[in-house]
Amino acid sequence: MSDLAVERLGPAETRLVAERIAGAFLVLDQPRWLVPDESKRESVLAGQFEILVDHAMRHGLVFGTADRAGVAVWFPSVGDPAPPPEDYDARLAAACGEWTERFAHLDELFAASHPHPDHHHLALLAVRPDRQGQGVGSALLRHHHAWLDANGIPGYLEAASEIGVELYTKHGYQVREPFRLPDGTPFWPMWREPQK
Repeated sequence: MSDLAVERLGPAETRLVAERIAGAFLVLDQPRWLVPDESKRESVLAGQFEILVDHAMRHGLVFGTADRAGVAVWFPSVGDPAPPPEDYDARLAAACGEWTERFAHLDELFAASHPHPDHHHLALLAVRPDRQGQGVGSALLRHHHAWLDANGIPGYLEAASEIGVELYTKHGYQVREPFRLPDGTPFWPMWREPQK
């Protein structure tokens, strides 16, 4: 699977990318705290992810495999930071409704744990559930890591599962002390120095 084609995606695929991420993330523990109502969880997640993906289309990098089984959303954090998403608070409230405060709390946790040296932040990596474990995520990582390594830029992410930690460790990331949601569910910050 190492020869999977990866391409940069454009704004017309924003909703598709958001839905792909929401569908893949349903198995994780964090969304259960963010949206306790299982019947609304996927649509609320997709709405919130759409804000982030839309922002990445303007200020970051969004990649997908040719068949869109996997997607990755990166934000460069080099030099001057990108502005926050336009009308973020209002859009977050519209997308998340009664659970807006939980997503705002998550944003605060991410901000408090985010490193300050120049890097690219892998905000989201998702693979369709029926394609997981087939090298799709690794192909997406290798694609952008090649550019990061060639340009001497580190990578950063927050892993949401132990399986994720294992995958990212194989790609050169070092795990840091986890931070936790109020219910105790962890995220693992991970940092990757550029490799030669």
